[in-house]
Amino acid sequence: MVTMIANARRGRELQRYDQGQRQVVGCIPYRLKTGSNYKDLNDELEVLVISAQRKGKGMLFPKGGWETDETIKEAALRECIEEAGVYGSVEGVLGKWCFKSKGNDGYYDGYMFPLLVEKQLDLWPEKDIRSRDWVSVANAKEVCQYSWMKEALDLLVTRLELSRVK
Repeated sequence: MVTMIANARRGRELQRYDQGQRQVVGCIPYRLKTGSNYKDLNDELEVLVISAQRKGKGMLFPKGGWETDETIKEAALRECIEEAGVYGSVEGVLGKWCFKSKGNDGYYDGYMFPLLVEKQLDLWPEKDIRSRDWVSVANAKEVCQYSWMKEALDLLVTRLELSRVK
């Protein structure tokens, strides 16, 4: 893990493409508040949002390119460490979304995973260019700039609610 923190990936020479679409992967870092007996998951669940690299462009969940020398879950965890300074357990995929890049005319395939946060780092590769904030689900939906990430958040909430019923 120390190597990953010290050596954040740079460049795109190892990027994965499928039928011309760049493959990106990300996570919704989450934690559950402890100490009280919450009846509503929305009161207990917090998610971590990060600022976009360009100031004033809103908040989002950590995501980035999936590279050819790593598994999809390794890429998801790497992005969380690099961009948000958290790591933990990458859980089962929430889904795949096709979206248009805001920076160019390209289309991406984006895969999102839940990440149950186990550790929050004080130092991480993008600490100087991103802020991070633990927020409620409702607040995350207000500040998140991507509709496909909001859909992934809804799927995470549904998954967590269903796991409580069992």
